[in-house]
Amino acid sequence: MARLAVNVDHVATIRQARGIDEPDPVLAAGIAELAGAEGIICHLREDRRHINDRDLTLLRSTVKTKLNLEMAGVDEMVEIAREVIPDLVTLVPEKREELTTEGGLDVASNQGQYEKVVRQLKEKGIEVSFFLDPDPEQIRVAHGIGADIVEVHTGHYAEARNEGEARDRFERVVKAVDFSADLQLGISAGHGLNYVNIKRFENIPRVEEYSIGHSIVSRAVLVGFEKAVREMIALVQDY
Repeated sequence: MARLAVNVDHVATIRQARGIDEPDPVLAAGIAELAGAEGIICHLREDRRHINDRDLTLLRSTVKTKLNLEMAGVDEMVEIAREVIPDLVTLVPEKREELTTEGGLDVASNQGQYEKVVRQLKEKGIEVSFFLDPDPEQIRVAHGIGADIVEVHTGHYAEARNEGEARDRFERVVKAVDFSADLQLGISAGHGLNYVNIKRFENIPRVEEYSIGHSIVSRAVLVGFEKAVREMIALVQDY
């Protein structure tokens, strides 16, 4: 039965729109856990556009399930992670001009750098995940330098413009999941998943965890945060 990890970044995005102190992503994380989420995700960006250092510190002291820190593999973030000690770090690409993460990490072209980052994080007992496009070569390299988990990027599938395109892109995700399982990597999936397009994953039991944020926060505006989380849990636990 798959798990749901809730990304609280977009709660912080709403807060930052007014430059005040609400809504609080730390409180949202607590509600998500009470609703049954088995992990909390936050992305501390270099420009601090949503989650900030205060949020991360409080999340580390209050999250009861699993705290997954998404971050770029740069010295500043590695130092913060080694001090805060999240349960898991997910290494993601980051560009200041993007609205949200646009694709998977290019591990193959930067193997030496990421091998160093993995080593530094594991020295502190932190598990390491790589956010990757459904590309077997990138997955193979990540496995070779010590990844514990691969988060398969589902954004291209989620952005498909028609059913045929969705089927083709979903098949790439399935092959990436199978390839990762054969390497005995932990497997999660995320980016762009919502209450409709996630239903295609019903027969993909090798995905152990779904990382979802924006669609939950969007639904919460209409039905409340706890209900939005519970509804998504009901979907992923069917898988």
